[in-house]
Amino acid sequence: MVSSASPIGFFPVERKTSTQDMKSTDTVDSLRSRTTNSTNPATAARRRTAGNATPAKTSPNLCRSQSFSREIGHAASETYLISRLAFTLLRYLGVGRRWISRLLALGLYAMLLMPGFLQVLHQYFFSTQIRRSIVYGDQPRNRLDLYLPKNIDSPKPVIVFVTGGAWIIGYKGWGSLLGFQLAERDIIVTCLDYRNFPQGTISDMVDDVSRGISFICNNIANYGGDPNRIYLMGQSAGAHISSCVLLKQAIMESKGDPTSWSVSQIKAYFGLSGGYNLTNLVDHFDRRGLYRSIFLSIMEGDDLEKFSPEAIIEDPSAKNSVHLLPHIVLFHGTEDFSIPPDASITFVDALKRVGARAELILYEGKTHTDLFIQDALRGGKEELFDYIVDYLHAGDMEAIANDAIAPPRRRLCPEPLLKLAGLLISKAFYDSNVPLTTTIC
Repeated sequence: MVSSASPIGFFPVERKTSTQDMKSTDTVDSLRSRTTNSTNPATAARRRTAGNATPAKTSPNLCRSQSFSREIGHAASETYLISRLAFTLLRYLGVGRRWISRLLALGLYAMLLMPGFLQVLHQYFFSTQIRRSIVYGDQPRNRLDLYLPKNIDSPKPVIVFVTGGAWIIGYKGWGSLLGFQLAERDIIVTCLDYRNFPQGTISDMVDDVSRGISFICNNIANYGGDPNRIYLMGQSAGAHISSCVLLKQAIMESKGDPTSWSVSQIKAYFGLSGGYNLTNLVDHFDRRGLYRSIFLSIMEGDDLEKFSPEAIIEDPSAKNSVHLLPHIVLFHGTEDFSIPPDASITFVDALKRVGARAELILYEGKTHTDLFIQDALRGGKEELFDYIVDYLHAGDMEAIANDAIAPPRRRLCPEPLLKLAGLLISKAFYDSNVPLTTTIC
């Protein structure tokens, strides 16, 4: 029974451990026990011999081969996980002619941008500037990728980035392009992975992201990051989840509840193309293919205000938490048909009404994918990227001087392909019957 005194949103949700997970854990523990407690005399002799032997030098080629094998194994396991969840999701959605046609449209969009995607993918697997799949918690998909500048001669500012994906197809790798480009400007970027539906619901996503932020706040100094300059950023569904995390944390701190990280450690929050009032968006999502029944399953019922940041911040129970919030900056394209710009406009208005420091930057003519994908692949100067770099480097004269002489971002995809891909996705968004696969929230 939930107490009526609980603030709106973030009600405790009973967790259940699946029988399959318990069996898997027992199997692993059993194997580990048999391996550790082996009393085979030949094995023991080999161990003693190995312990007394002079360590041999390991070939660099062998090390690289073993590292590459680990990466292939990790990629295979994650591909299996995503495929299994995709089939589970299809049982919710069903498969029809319209879904197949839209999947083909999404595939064509990806093919048009493939020259850029392949370069990012190569860099993701072979760059020495990334630390992949660092474990930050004990739940499935509690992993993060860490993008590091080439030279860490002093503590660097840090962005904790939460990717989008319609609460269903979110993945830490989606932030790789942003991570590499900001790392070139001496900014550390951490991209968090988290459980998606149907592996988890919104409470699980909020818990995972909060756990990831806690890990960064308490450990980023070990990787060259400045624990006094940590910024939180979310894109689309990731903006919704991360804003829920921020408000939940502020409410907990205002009540004196114990926490593993503090809102005061977050210097600013950046929300890109996010949705913050789910009650206003549920019909819009339903028309576009994120059907009401699925959306309500993700959000744990039809009381959507529980996980609507706009409603949470205006609830009287959150009054004492407002002063704890950092500066909040929201970005949105005026031609965004996945999540209309009104979602950011009304949230900023709500924040200002309760006294929070908030501002909104609208980008004329930009769509949902322009700000995060096409503009980044286009390279060169771009307002959103420059704003974030300038904000994080404010007051750091050396960093500002380096930014002034930094080369422009490299173009990764030819302009005709970018325009064609943008046209394809825009035409899809104009169709009110577009299903979820093309609504990359």
